[in-house]
Amino acid sequence: MNPQRQARAVRLGPRSLAALVLVSAVGVAGFGWPFLAPPTSQLSAHAQDAPWLFAGLLVLLVAVVAAAISESGLGPKAVAMLGVLAATGAALRPIGAGTAGIEPMFFLMVLSGRVLGPGFGFVLGSVTMFASALLTGGVGPWLPFQMLAMGWFAMGAGLLPGPDRLRGRAELILLAAYGFLAAFAYGTVMNMAGWPFMSALASNVAFDPQAAVPANLARFLAYCLATSLGWDLGRAVVTVVLTLTLGPAVLRALRRATRRAAFETPVTFDAPSAVKPPT
Repeated sequence: MNPQRQARAVRLGPRSLAALVLVSAVGVAGFGWPFLAPPTSQLSAHAQDAPWLFAGLLVLLVAVVAAAISESGLGPKAVAMLGVLAATGAALRPIGAGTAGIEPMFFLMVLSGRVLGPGFGFVLGSVTMFASALLTGGVGPWLPFQMLAMGWFAMGAGLLPGPDRLRGRAELILLAAYGFLAAFAYGTVMNMAGWPFMSALASNVAFDPQAAVPANLARFLAYCLATSLGWDLGRAVVTVVLTLTLGPAVLRALRRATRRAAFETPVTFDAPSAVKPPT
């Protein structure tokens, strides 16, 4: 028997795909500009201002992507599920966040993106990070970068192979492996967002606008090893453990809710039946 095709809360159309590619390209430039701009460029000359510029630009672009994805089919039922999952993720984030990078929200983003698809995953990741920042008071120039990185994180889970056929232990292992690697990737790109704020005079692992790319790459790797390796490892391990232990129950609940919501079932209205006139 062929498995039933998994429904998607959002089907990405050409406009939303174009917006997503645009914001991702600008995001790559915003995260990686220290390695893309030569030392003689004006961008490197304003190393302390560039993160603010990219942060302001990303706010607008993330809003454009969310609007484009919403236009392609984020109906009332999907909005309701988005609100529930975003609130849950925002509530999970503060739990253990001050201890060795223990952040249980990441496993929920992985499972939600897997079940509900890449379009919904991107919106969910961005909205969850925004809501959690308001909840914890973590609003700052780093927030747009966090929103985009979390959007990528959840979207990537929706792009994993076998959404309609892969089930059971094989799917859990795939999701756990993705969560482990993506947790490190999230920490690395967020390091890129904050690293240029450091003064080169303060540390030999800080970004040096006058240094060549290989020298700055060595500084960045040393910075990651010295400051965030423990946090990234804790986040990755917690994501794997929660995915393997709670994953089966959460996946079943999400898929059951998706089937009952019937996101892709068109809404139809029957014509009113003719009323027989009184005799």
